[in-house]
Amino acid sequence: MSEQGNSNSITRQYIDSLLIETRYMDSASPIVQYDLFGETFATPIMTAALSHLDHFMFPGASMALAKGAKEAGAVLWYGMAEEEEVEALVSTGARLIEIIKPYSDRDLILKKIEHAQRLGLLAVGIDIDHPFGEDGSPDVVDGHPMTALSTRELKEICAFSKLPLIAKGVLSRHDAQSCLSAGVSGMVLSHHNNRISYAIPPLAVLPEILELVNGAVPVFVDDEIRSGMDAFKALAMGAKGVCIGRPLMTAVKQDPEHGVAEYLKNTTDQLKKAMAYTGCTELGKMDPSVIRRI
Repeated sequence: MSEQGNSNSITRQYIDSLLIETRYMDSASPIVQYDLFGETFATPIMTAALSHLDHFMFPGASMALAKGAKEAGAVLWYGMAEEEEVEALVSTGARLIEIIKPYSDRDLILKKIEHAQRLGLLAVGIDIDHPFGEDGSPDVVDGHPMTALSTRELKEICAFSKLPLIAKGVLSRHDAQSCLSAGVSGMVLSHHNNRISYAIPPLAVLPEILELVNGAVPVFVDDEIRSGMDAFKALAMGAKGVCIGRPLMTAVKQDPEHGVAEYLKNTTDQLKKAMAYTGCTELGKMDPSVIRRI
């Protein structure tokens, strides 16, 4: 695909257009301890909801991702997976958020939520942005057709789930309002790795969605988060946490045993440096005014 209109490139350019002002006076070494859904983690930098790693990379890649997240004290998000794979990921001790596709067979969604509940996952989520294929017709993934969710259906799914339920793929006030009224426990702002061209960068729409949500649920950011500075910009603007995807795939490939943990720890150190240099000493006391756009 041409770079023109590539949503990843547009998102990268937007993130790079955001500059920071330094604030050394009265600053201190920052605390990055992270609380989510009643549990505490070492970092607000998490894995993205990757899928099919064992198929696209090598057998054991998904387990390497999970073990790395566990070692780094980070939340593990994971996407489309069979029950056996989810169980294996949980066996590493990593705290998992499973993201479920918008299957046309809504009973399959409920079945996966029930399985997640039995395993005691941290949360579950729905890929609201994955109902359509390249020509706008219903997508089919691994033989399963997809259908866009209605607000009513999402509300029923939220009511069914005993776990926090997150909507992934929000990128507008329209969808944010629908998800909020349906009762979701969180939202991930994402264009799903350039699923559609010319998508607005998640950080560009973050302020207005935060205004709409008004603290009711946590808002997370995905897409093109690659460094601790990227994470800092999102967190300073009000995101609850960020997800890193493709860089972790590279880390897994280069060093299956330690790559993920080292990448997450290094980006967390970069985050801490940015926080210290801008006077943002705690995650709960981030200040969006340190961000300037050129």
